[in-house]
Amino acid sequence: MSDPIHEREKAAAGLDIVAQAAEPYLRSLDARPVHDRTRDMLLDELGGPLPEHGDGGPAAVERLLRVGTEAATHVSGPRFFHLVTGGSTPAAMAGDWITSLLDQACGIWIASPFAARAEAVVLDWLKDLFGLPASFGGVLTPSATFAHVTGLAAARSWWAERHGADVAAHGLAGLPQMPVLSSGLVHVSTRKALQILGCGRDTLRTFSRDDAGRVDLAAMEEALAALDGAPAVIVANLGDVNAGDSDPLDDLADLAGRHGAWLHVDGAFGMFTALSPRTAHLAAGAERADSITADGHKWLNVPYESGFSFVRDPAWLARAFGAWGAAYLPDAGDGRVNFNMLGPESSRRARALPIWATLRAYGRQGHREMVERHLDVAAHLGRLVEDAPDLELLAPVQMCIVCFRYRPPGVPEEDLDALNARLGEALLADGRVYAGTSTYRGMTVFRPALVNWRITTREADHLVEVLHDLAARLGPA
Repeated sequence: MSDPIHEREKAAAGLDIVAQAAEPYLRSLDARPVHDRTRDMLLDELGGPLPEHGDGGPAAVERLLRVGTEAATHVSGPRFFHLVTGGSTPAAMAGDWITSLLDQACGIWIASPFAARAEAVVLDWLKDLFGLPASFGGVLTPSATFAHVTGLAAARSWWAERHGADVAAHGLAGLPQMPVLSSGLVHVSTRKALQILGCGRDTLRTFSRDDAGRVDLAAMEEALAALDGAPAVIVANLGDVNAGDSDPLDDLADLAGRHGAWLHVDGAFGMFTALSPRTAHLAAGAERADSITADGHKWLNVPYESGFSFVRDPAWLARAFGAWGAAYLPDAGDGRVNFNMLGPESSRRARALPIWATLRAYGRQGHREMVERHLDVAAHLGRLVEDAPDLELLAPVQMCIVCFRYRPPGVPEEDLDALNARLGEALLADGRVYAGTSTYRGMTVFRPALVNWRITTREADHLVEVLHDLAARLGPA
């Protein structure tokens, strides 16, 4: 096989192969192990030298599909708890196929009014879903990290202007260090965004009142007062990845107001607590923020590479990312939006389409019911842990994360971290469920995140069963 022009008359052949495989694969997810290491040998079939003459589209697709369905980590299934990762709802997955089929260049309106309009609509729908003011600006990004880059770039432009500088045009040279303050709940993606922006990963200062990282408001206020009116950025965290803990957003908004600071909220998955009356108090105050990060491939359950950035004053997005001065990229005008002028990407796929599909398919009520089902499953898992004599719940279950460790009777405290690390390695090697370990308050812990749309209490029961099965095989510490 040579030039793909020869496949023009059968361009859909590869799609047909994938479509025929999709139904049996999706049906199998409830029974499959999350990862079967015995199938890793198939990965060798992806390698070898670049072929001089290709296999042709159908043959290449068949090979990739065969290896993938056997050797992939089946994140779309209901037992991948290792990261805060949803699956793809049926509507979102179909929307993603449409994204690939239509292959829109969606950075500028003139290239695809369809993609630009879809993005504008889903941003409005998401603001409505989260209870944010309609006046907020926004842009879709590939991830929460890119959403942090976007929101904090807007904050950086605001901060630099307070020092009389245009950082987009002239950079950071000659400016002081931008003060960024947060609690101990801050996620590494915030630090990475600061690193990318040239502000420095380790310049962020944390203020914690305990070993869980909860914010010390008095100490943070003292640090802000010491700046003597100089502009600063506060990062509030809505849902941390170890225990689902959150900063008091209203208190931090008050603090930002008193000291003229920019308030950035990391709501990567925690923003979805706004959907349920049972957890909406955790998100109260987010509407007062200057910028907000949220993530679609977590609790919204759309395909990977989906983040959202919202900014109170839309002008800061344009100042941070627009005005390139390229004659072939004119301003859209007349209410039309060039989204590549509002975020870090120039070439952008139409990631709005799966978001549009899932929001249109299930609406506000369907997504609220999904969030509340996950809250119920997390509470159920928390009760299972509390009732088990050899498991220890380490934090209250507040949203979709359950933090606990294996603590069999008679094992000394100093041996528990190594025992839990061994059990975590065994769990991932076993592959029936995926829930590795983390560190919380200095302890090695399990912190399964229950956000996949397929999850029910059955998966929580199965996790505990598998842990006990593997623990019995490990033997004493």
